[in-house]
Amino acid sequence: MRFQDPETPTSVVNTAEVVIDGCGTDPSFVCRQVLEATDSETTASVVDFVVTTPLRILVIVVLAVVANRIIRRAIKRFAERLATGTPSSALRAFRERTPNLLQATSELNLRSAARAQTLAAVLRSLATGLVYTIAGFLVLAELGINLGPLIAGAGIAGVAFGFGAQSLVKDFLSGIFMIIEDQYGVGDIVDVGEASGVVEAVTLRSTRLRDVEGTVWHVPNGQILRVGNKSQEWARALVDVSVAYETDLRLAQEIISRVATQLAAEEHWCDVILDPPSVWGVEALGADGIDIRLVVKTQPSEQFNVMRELRIRLKEAFDEAGIEIPYPQRTLWVRNADGATVPGVTGSADALPGVTEDDAAGDRTPPPDPASAAPTGPDRSGTG
Repeated sequence: MRFQDPETPTSVVNTAEVVIDGCGTDPSFVCRQVLEATDSETTASVVDFVVTTPLRILVIVVLAVVANRIIRRAIKRFAERLATGTPSSALRAFRERTPNLLQATSELNLRSAARAQTLAAVLRSLATGLVYTIAGFLVLAELGINLGPLIAGAGIAGVAFGFGAQSLVKDFLSGIFMIIEDQYGVGDIVDVGEASGVVEAVTLRSTRLRDVEGTVWHVPNGQILRVGNKSQEWARALVDVSVAYETDLRLAQEIISRVATQLAAEEHWCDVILDPPSVWGVEALGADGIDIRLVVKTQPSEQFNVMRELRIRLKEAFDEAGIEIPYPQRTLWVRNADGATVPGVTGSADALPGVTEDDAAGDRTPPPDPASAAPTGPDRSGTG
C-alpha cells in the first residue's frame, strides 16, 4: 500500500507507479521512452529485455575481453623482465627478499628464463579463467537468474569434487611448486624414487621420464616425495680407481692426476670440464685392492661421458706404467686324497681347476693334520 504525499500531484504518482510496474525499480532510458510512447507496460518490458539486456551483456563481454588482455600483457611483461634480467626496482627488491624463488638470469642460468615463461603461462591461464568466470556471473545476473542458489549449488559441487579428486588437486599443487622452485626441467637427469632417467616433459599434473633402457615413465607429481637432480647447474664425475696392494700409491696418484689434467686441456673436453681435476687420495682399503678417488666438475649431464673417457685413458696409462689393476685373489689349502695338504696355493679361483668361488672364499687357515688330531692326554684304555 503506497501513501501519497499531499503536496505531490496525483498524475506524477500514477506515472511513477506505472514506470515501476513496467520497467522495475531501476528503469532504463529505453524502457522509459517506450513506455511514454506506447503507454504499454508489456511492450516496454519486452523492448527493454530485447534491446537493453543484450547491450549490457555486450558491454560486460567487451570489458572482460579488454581486462583479460591487459592482465595477460602485464604478466607477459613481468616474464620478459625476468627472462632478460632487467627487472624493475620493485622486482629487484622482491628478488632480494626471495632469492630462491626468482633467481637472476644470466648466460649460465637460462633455466630461470624458461621457468619464468612457464610461470607466466600458468598465471595467464588463471587470470583468464578468473576474469571470464566473473563475467559469466554478471551475464547470468543480467538475464534475471538468481545467483544465490546457483552459487550454493556450485559450492556443494566444488566440495564433492574436492573430495573425489584429492589426488588430482595434489598433483596440480605439487606441479606448481615444482615449477616455482625449479626442482627440475626438460632434459635433466633425475631420480624420483621408483623411476629415474631423462625428463622429457613436465606438466602441472605429471612428469614424463625416459630411463636408460628406453622405457617411458609417467609419474604423477603428487607421488614424487623427493627428487635427485643429477644435472642442475653443474655435475661431478667421480671415479674410484683400484690398484693392487703392491702398487706405489704416490706414483699411481701422479699418473691419475696427469691423465685427468691432459684430458681437461684437450679442445674437445675443455668446455665440458669446468674446474681442474682433483685427486682426493685413498678412499678405501678393500679386500682385493686400494681405491683412489678422482673427481672432476663438469657441465650438467656430461659427467658420464667424462667418466667413461677417464676409465679408458687410466687403463692405458696403468698398462704403460706396469701398475696392476687388482682382481679377486685367495690363498687356498687343498687336501689330497691321502689326507695330505698343499699349503700356500695362491691365485684366483679360476686358476685352480675343480675349486669354486665359494671354496675360494672359505676359511684361509690350514686344516689340521689327521695324525696330529689324536688325543694327547693320558691313555685311559686300561692297557697301561
